[in-house]
Amino acid sequence: MDLHNKVALITGGTHGIGAETAIALAAQGAHIALVARHTGDGTVRKKIEAMGIPCITVTADLSKEEECTRAINEVQMHYGSIDILVHSAGAPAPGSLLNGAREIWYQAFDIHVHAIFHLCRAAVPCMKANKKGAIVLISSAAGIRGVKNALAYAVVKGAIPQFCRALALELSPDNITVNCVSPGVIRTRFQDFLTPEQVKNNISNRIPLQREGTPEDVAAVICTLVKNRFITGENIVIDGGMTMRIV
Repeated sequence: MDLHNKVALITGGTHGIGAETAIALAAQGAHIALVARHTGDGTVRKKIEAMGIPCITVTADLSKEEECTRAINEVQMHYGSIDILVHSAGAPAPGSLLNGAREIWYQAFDIHVHAIFHLCRAAVPCMKANKKGAIVLISSAAGIRGVKNALAYAVVKGAIPQFCRALALELSPDNITVNCVSPGVIRTRFQDFLTPEQVKNNISNRIPLQREGTPEDVAAVICTLVKNRFITGENIVIDGGMTMRIV
């Protein structure tokens, strides 16, 4: 897909992987809509506009169906179309089976699973009308191998690749690709709670490439999935080899 003048909506677009993805897509000519619960300080939007690329910010709580629909409609009204949807919004969901709060379990499904259903349901009709589109969903290596003391997070992240495969098959007649990426340990604000000892352990004992990933590493793969029209239904793991390590 030639990204020049295409409209890309990125949830969680004001920080981390979402921000770098928005900047990377803008660098290739896509017009950008950043959807986030909080607009932040406007840094990402300013960077994109400095490239001469249009960018808007839409505030929405994506754990609510009506907010998902409103965000999609607002972007369509502003730009007239949506060609690319990247769902990068997320939140931690700590807790074990016996010690985790019920509210965290349900909230995890709302933001990580229900949100993609509502966003896609609202955005896909426009893509169908255009006979072209690209959807990229952000899962996690935690959805492949699990993670201690974050049961809900592992479960919802494991659901996303299956949603991707099922939707890819459903939308393939309309030339709409649906793919997923599963990052491992990426240096974002999600990692800020780790101690220096935990960071060192991640690098030394868990990641064969001996470094944490960066949002730019993930954004580069997302851009490839958006542009390549012969990849669909795939889950690309971006973890420095962490999930293949067996020792």
